[in-house]
Amino acid sequence: MTDTSADLVILGGGSGGYACAFRAAELGLSVVLIEKDKLGGTCLHRGCIPTKALLHAAEVADSAREGDQFGVKSSLEGIDMAGVNSYKDGIVGNLYKGLQGLAKAHKVTMVEGSGSLVDANTVEVDGTRYTGKNVLLATGSYSKSLPGLELGGRVITSEQALNLDHVPDKVVVLGGGVIGVEFASVWRSFGAEVTIVEALPHLVPNEDEFASKRLERSFRKRGITFKTGVKFTGVEQSESGVSVSLENGEQHDADLLLVAVGRGPNTAGYGYEEAGVQLDRGFVRTDERLRTGVPGVYAVGDIVPGLQLAHRGFQQGIFVAEEIAGLNPQVIDESGIPRVTYSHPEVASVGLTESAAKEQYGSVQTFTYDLAGNGKSQILKTSGAVKLVRAEDGPVVGLHLIGDRVGELIGEAQLIYNWEALPEDVAPLVHAHPTQTEALGEAHLALAGKPLHVHG
Repeated sequence: MTDTSADLVILGGGSGGYACAFRAAELGLSVVLIEKDKLGGTCLHRGCIPTKALLHAAEVADSAREGDQFGVKSSLEGIDMAGVNSYKDGIVGNLYKGLQGLAKAHKVTMVEGSGSLVDANTVEVDGTRYTGKNVLLATGSYSKSLPGLELGGRVITSEQALNLDHVPDKVVVLGGGVIGVEFASVWRSFGAEVTIVEALPHLVPNEDEFASKRLERSFRKRGITFKTGVKFTGVEQSESGVSVSLENGEQHDADLLLVAVGRGPNTAGYGYEEAGVQLDRGFVRTDERLRTGVPGVYAVGDIVPGLQLAHRGFQQGIFVAEEIAGLNPQVIDESGIPRVTYSHPEVASVGLTESAAKEQYGSVQTFTYDLAGNGKSQILKTSGAVKLVRAEDGPVVGLHLIGDRVGELIGEAQLIYNWEALPEDVAPLVHAHPTQTEALGEAHLALAGKPLHVHG
C-alpha cells in the first residue's frame, strides 16, 4: 500500500469536483482528483449536455414541421436517431476532450478508480491511500425510482432514454419535474404520443404556479397529455410494451415508461458514515460554508441538500477551493441560483416564488408582462410572460419567465436578484431592440410606476 499526499483530495470529478480542483490548482494548491468513470460526471455525459442536444434537435424538428407559418416551404421527413445520437455524442466528446486538457494544464493529479473515505484526511483507491490536508466529497447523484418499482426492460431512466436508437410511438413519463418535462417535450417534437403522470397538483411543481399553469396550457396545445394530482400504482411489462396503472383506476398502455422521479444522493458505500460524516436520508449534512462535521472534510453538489443543479455544484466547488485557500469567499445564496427547464416552451426562474416571498416578506407586489407585447417574441412566434415579485417597496426578490429561449434571459434576471435591485434601478437601463431582454426591461418599468408597452 502506497501513500500519496496533497493539499486537497477530491472524491468525484463531476461539476463540483472538477471546478474545485481547477480553482484550487490556480490558487497554488496540490490536488488529487479521484473519479471512477469519466471527468465531467453526470452533467456532461448523462445529463445537462446530452439532454440539451436532444432538445435542440427537437427544436429543429419543430421548425421543419412548422416552416409554412414563416413562409418557408419545409417538411419533416422523419427523425434519424442514429444521426441525432451522433450529433449529441460529438458535442459530449469535444467537451470531454477540453476538460481533460484543462486538468492537464492545471497539473491536477487524476486517479481513475472507486475511492472510499478512510478518515478525515485519507481516501483509498484500489489499495493506494491518498492523504490530503483537506478532503472534498463530490460523489453526485443517481436516478431514483419509487419503492417497489423495478427498473429494467421497458422501464427506463433518463440515462437509457438518452441513448435510445428509435423514437417510441407512445411513452408514459412518471414525474412532471424538470427531467420528465424535458423528455416529454423532446419525444413529442419527434412525433411520439406522450402522457406525463405527476403526483403533485402541477407540472414543474417547484416553480411559481404562474409558470406551471402557462406550461400546462402550452403542453395541452402541443398534444402532450398529463395527469396531475394522481399517484402511480404499478406497471406491468410485456414483450411489446408496458401497462401503467394509476390510483384513480386509469390504465395507460405505452412502449416505454420513463421513470423521472428525481435524483438520489450517491453516498452509499464510500465509507462516509464510518469516517464520522453525518448523513440525513442519504444526503451529507454541511453548514453554510459546506463543511461537514469532520474537520477538513467538505461536501458539494447533489449530495448536499438543495437544488440538484450542475451550476450549483460548480459554484460550490469554487467556493470550497477559495475557502481552503483562506480567501473567505461569500456564502452562496441558494435562492440566487438560476433554474431553467429547457422544454418547448422554456421555463426559467431565480429567487422566490410569490408564495415563498409572501411567507418571508408578508406583503409583496407582482407584475406580469405578457410576451405578446415583445417584438422579438412575436417574430419567434412564442407566447409566454415575465413575472416579477417584489418585496413591498423593496427589491425584486423573484423573477419567473416562460417562453421559447427565455433561459437565455436568466443571466440578467439573476443579476437583478443577486444585486437586490429595485425596479427603479433597472428601469433606466437600456435593452437592445428587438430582443426578448426588453420584456425584462418593460416589466421593471411597469413595476417602477412607468409602464410603456402595457395594456390595462
